[in-house]
Amino acid sequence: MVDTKVTLSGIVLDNPVIPASGTFGYGREFAEFYDLDCLGTFSFKGTTREPRFGNPTPRIAETPGGMLNAVGLQNPGVERVIAEELPRMREIFHKPVMANISGFSVDDYVYACARLDKEEQVGWLEVNISCPNVHGGGMAFGASPGAAAEVTRAVKAVTTKPVYMKLSPNVTDIAAVARACEDAGADGVSLINTLLAMRIDLKRRKPLLANGTGGLSGPAVFPVAVRMVYQVYEAVRIPIIGMGGVSSAEDVIEMMLAGAAAVEVGAANLVNPFACRDIIEDLPRVMEKYGINSLREITGGAHNG
Repeated sequence: MVDTKVTLSGIVLDNPVIPASGTFGYGREFAEFYDLDCLGTFSFKGTTREPRFGNPTPRIAETPGGMLNAVGLQNPGVERVIAEELPRMREIFHKPVMANISGFSVDDYVYACARLDKEEQVGWLEVNISCPNVHGGGMAFGASPGAAAEVTRAVKAVTTKPVYMKLSPNVTDIAAVARACEDAGADGVSLINTLLAMRIDLKRRKPLLANGTGGLSGPAVFPVAVRMVYQVYEAVRIPIIGMGGVSSAEDVIEMMLAGAAAVEVGAANLVNPFACRDIIEDLPRVMEKYGINSLREITGGAHNG
């Protein structure tokens, strides 16, 4: 019998599969399709200090091998998330959840993280310093080691729960940003977020997205994500949550061999609402196929050759 359990900062997950923030909402829509308790955990919709309507439409577009999005962090704000969304989540998911937090200033991050840190059901804080589709937002903080460290230190000063900094791939040296977060006290890092991208409508001769640019996700980014997880694993000693185009149990194993302790699944949820459940159900078969008895044993396994 294979063991699919993994551990993130002292919290045991039944498996490493985590729906990624922005693709799973607060879980309610997916709870109509399957029992969410099969998940390792899930990262709920990116939360900001104040409510946000998001970017103008169109803000999602298909592209070969993936999709573009410039949703713009639409959410009801941290106070309503605490008052309304977390109680509803407790009804459909009975494990610790991951709170994804975005901001437009260090004070924004500090406020939202301090508020969510007090919530019993929140197991980890995933601090998004990497969103490429909000003008003046998180991407500025994730673009340099110094800015990433500043947010990390400020958030760690007001929280007691594990803090995972979500990193941008739109940088020259993602390993340097990861090291800066580790040095500033981060408990882990999540990577990668979407790649900055654009498509143009030939008839209108204008960008497909009203925002102009957006974030590319889906299978097209998977090799980039694997490469970056591999590089960061060699640069830090804190846990890594790997993501970016993951859509199968084989992808989960590959990402873990590159260095991930757990794996988030994003765009695949929008193509197939059963994606995470199907990956979890297929994991034992793939583990047996490749002679893997325990997932805890394979993190970083590709570095041992």
